[in-house]
Amino acid sequence: MPAKALYIHVPFCERKCNYCAFVSSVPKSGERTLYLEALSAELYMMAGKCRDPFDTCYIGGGTPTMLSPSQWRTLAAAIEKNFTFAAGAEVTVEANPNSMSREHLEVWRSWRVTRVSIGVQSFNDAELSRMGRVHCADEARRAISAALSFGFDVNADLIFGLPGQTFRSWGKTLREAAAGGLSHISLYQLTPEEGTPWGTLTPEELGDGYAPYRWAQWYLPHKGYAQYEIANFARPGHESRHNINYWRSGEYIGTGPAAAGYISGRRYKNTDSLAEYAKCLKSGRLPESESETLPPEKRAREAAVLALRMSSGICAEDFVKKYGAENYRAISAAVESFPQDLYETDCRGIRLTKKGMRVANLIWAEII
Repeated sequence: MPAKALYIHVPFCERKCNYCAFVSSVPKSGERTLYLEALSAELYMMAGKCRDPFDTCYIGGGTPTMLSPSQWRTLAAAIEKNFTFAAGAEVTVEANPNSMSREHLEVWRSWRVTRVSIGVQSFNDAELSRMGRVHCADEARRAISAALSFGFDVNADLIFGLPGQTFRSWGKTLREAAAGGLSHISLYQLTPEEGTPWGTLTPEELGDGYAPYRWAQWYLPHKGYAQYEIANFARPGHESRHNINYWRSGEYIGTGPAAAGYISGRRYKNTDSLAEYAKCLKSGRLPESESETLPPEKRAREAAVLALRMSSGICAEDFVKKYGAENYRAISAAVESFPQDLYETDCRGIRLTKKGMRVANLIWAEII
């Protein structure tokens, strides 16, 4: 199996946020132990299919810091038992400010973690409260400071376009993030998701998204953060290698309830249910609930959309080698049907301008 990236999903949260549609729940008694036992079995089964060292590993959720430091040692041991890592591998863990402890940081440092991605979302307490977050701004500041003190690369996730969010409050959050020693900042516009408490918000109830994003595109590069992807800004050399693998249509293994993977043109997804996940693995079966082998044209179009997320865009030579000249011409024509200030095209390929990134959904819809 040629995948060089591993994703592990931790399906637990202390409380669901008002915007969150990810698969997670408040753990009942014994569920964290059940999860770790089942995950260990899945890692063992996948190890038989994957002998190459991983270049990257990402442990997300949910809230991975809902696992105790002791449980983290169990998780790390299961990973090490079944897989190997390339020299200089990037290993990222997600953390919430209220549940990340110094003991977590000590376990991660003694293992092989290199990056910590903290769910800050805002440095405004009123906004955090409206989102249903369980931490305050001061806890976020302390979490960032603690992770930095251990020498990790640290990312902060931030959300804009919140109900009641003003341009001034967004500016204050972004300025504080840029001054906080972070190596990476991820920005996400609030999108109402069906089935969440905020799923029925109307456009009139949402905060403005265009102006805050446009300002971030201007402001963060002036503070040393280059925009290398639609939602992501990094200091030079601190881009997320794991996520770049996704955007370049690289293959990866997904493990844990609700995790997705992509191998040899086949996309698969595990069952959302922890009980069903554990039941499958106890009986010696992988817990896949669905899978799809993409036809060549669909693979090409999805690869184009993913590549256009990045500032580097689509490399013409690589794309033609992998997907064919006909697919490249069709995708080029779709992009070039838009105003010329939204994209750049030359012998190297196609990429969106900063303005194009602000309306990327319209361009992607035309390609897909």
